[in-house]
Amino acid sequence: MSAGSFASPVAGTAFVGLKSNSSNLCPSKGSIEWKRKIVSNGSKTHCMKTWNPINNRKFETLSYLPPLSDESIAKEVDYMLKKGWTPCLEFDEVGYIRRENSRMPGYYDGRYWTLWKLPMFGCSDSSQVLKEIYECKKAYPNAYIRCLAFDNHRHMQSMAFLIQKPVSSTP
Repeated sequence: MSAGSFASPVAGTAFVGLKSNSSNLCPSKGSIEWKRKIVSNGSKTHCMKTWNPINNRKFETLSYLPPLSDESIAKEVDYMLKKGWTPCLEFDEVGYIRRENSRMPGYYDGRYWTLWKLPMFGCSDSSQVLKEIYECKKAYPNAYIRCLAFDNHRHMQSMAFLIQKPVSSTP
């Protein structure tokens, strides 16, 4: 290809900002109503703030909701058990991924939390998991606690949600 093929002018209309200079970019077929429904950068377009990123840590699934009740936790655990997954509890004092011991690429502290006892193989009822949650909360009242579900057929973690945030933690 020669440089002349790139230097030739391209037919079309130019854009200024987010609005086009061309009125035929989106043909309206004579309907003024249709033009009013098009999203633009004007004042009719609104965005909704869904999460405050300032001093707010993201945790597992459902962590943006208020603390889960025992009934809600039991329903989540029943879902795990119905799927054939193995429930497991973990806890951590800090509760989020950080880099304090090494700056090496790919290394993060807090990626893995401490396991509370062993995974609950053979668990058949959510009340058994709730009992373990109470014991973990009693032993570590100022720790983050989460419930995990492991799928032994796919050899992976299938689900996780936060059960407890410490009272003294900064949101």
